[in-house]
Amino acid sequence: MNAVGTEIRGALLPQGESDTAVNVQIEGGAIAAVDASTGQETSPASGSGSVVSGTNKLLLPGFVNAHTHSSEMWQRGLIPMLPLELWLADLYDTSPMEPEMIYLSALGTAVETLLSGGTTVVDHLAMIPGKELESVEAAVRAYRDVGIRAFVGPLIQDSNLPDSVPSGGIPRETQPYPMSTDATLDFMKTVIDKFHAPEDGIFIMMAPTGAQLCSDALLEGCVALSDRHSLCRHTHLLETKVQQMHAYEKYGHSAVEHLHQLGFLGDRTSLAHCVWLTEADTQILATTGSTAVHNPLSNLRLGSGIAPILKYRQAGINVAFGCDGAASNDSQDVLEVLKIGSILHNTTTFEYRDWISPRAAVQMAAQGGATGLGLGDRLGKVAPGYSADLVLYDLTSLSLLPRTDPVGLLVLGRPTQVVDAVWVAGKPVVVDGNVTTVDVEGLTQALLERQQKFPSLTTRAEMEPHYRHIMTLAD
Repeated sequence: MNAVGTEIRGALLPQGESDTAVNVQIEGGAIAAVDASTGQETSPASGSGSVVSGTNKLLLPGFVNAHTHSSEMWQRGLIPMLPLELWLADLYDTSPMEPEMIYLSALGTAVETLLSGGTTVVDHLAMIPGKELESVEAAVRAYRDVGIRAFVGPLIQDSNLPDSVPSGGIPRETQPYPMSTDATLDFMKTVIDKFHAPEDGIFIMMAPTGAQLCSDALLEGCVALSDRHSLCRHTHLLETKVQQMHAYEKYGHSAVEHLHQLGFLGDRTSLAHCVWLTEADTQILATTGSTAVHNPLSNLRLGSGIAPILKYRQAGINVAFGCDGAASNDSQDVLEVLKIGSILHNTTTFEYRDWISPRAAVQMAAQGGATGLGLGDRLGKVAPGYSADLVLYDLTSLSLLPRTDPVGLLVLGRPTQVVDAVWVAGKPVVVDGNVTTVDVEGLTQALLERQQKFPSLTTRAEMEPHYRHIMTLAD
């Protein structure tokens, strides 16, 4: 990522429970200095950089959209209100079939993330069967083009969707997955060699779908590859009651305990959802330093449950926020996730001192997200030495007026078109509220014109009777 010398002058920076006007100097992609603003004109330290006015603007570190699936943009608003396992059946039957669609949806995911305060995206990337490498290439190309920091985790598994639900005591045939475990791991070695480029802001992750769709051999292979190449690990974890039931049927104990036994957990491991954890599971995550990624909107839309985030925070677990895919949200608005993901938990306890404040939510979205990616010491703060992944919010926007508590209104209000400027590693990617690195108008036209005809939806019809049986739902 290229960077230029820049000074942001006179922006409002939250510090503790108050806000201070500051000047921030950016050099070489990092924050070189943060000083109290005197209101006097000075030149950037480089003598050749640019000066950006921070007057009437709020400065925050960029948020991390810590779990999403970019290709789902093509299916947002499409799939009806269903529980995860049946929703997935429709998702499988309506997935994009062309790499160019992967490229466009990754661009769209990045743009929406940037324009809602995110500077990093974790893409648990669903791939086109038979075109897996082309799918990864398309997403990586999109993230390079737009200039967002991206962690791309190809969504890998070695079991078929029906195998992800408990048998319920009913014998069933297990069909072999199209790609073998060894072939999948070989594929990931190729992906790492071709696309892992942290110096350019592109990181490959080892990101198995979830224990319910992966053999121990695949999970252990992911651990080995991530350790060998110092990669982050990412997976879905106990999103639904069905997954909890499946783990006990498959292992005889919890999925958390099993992942711990396999060495999958750790301070470079982030786990999406974490809704159905036991007290013992919670302690394991805390002890291993693993991160729980809170996806409140998809959990509500799919009826999965409410992750006990207040308990996780009290246990010392690092928590980040994720939008999840745009077919289960159905948006990529990080600020919306912060609002719902904060106030949702006010209903879970009368102890209001434990509720998530707007400033805590901002910290979780930035520093919490960075910590879950192993970058907590260089990303997610406005402080010298940290990467200049920064966002300026326009405090003259009607949705952020009148001027009360800027952070409080940003998180608890309904901010619209309030992102004024964004830098990723010191490079400006949003200027005057517009993404400057890609043709957004051309993107919207391409999304408008390119529609996909879906085949008949059969997977849900095949799975639904068994799902209703194991969940003891009447016919």
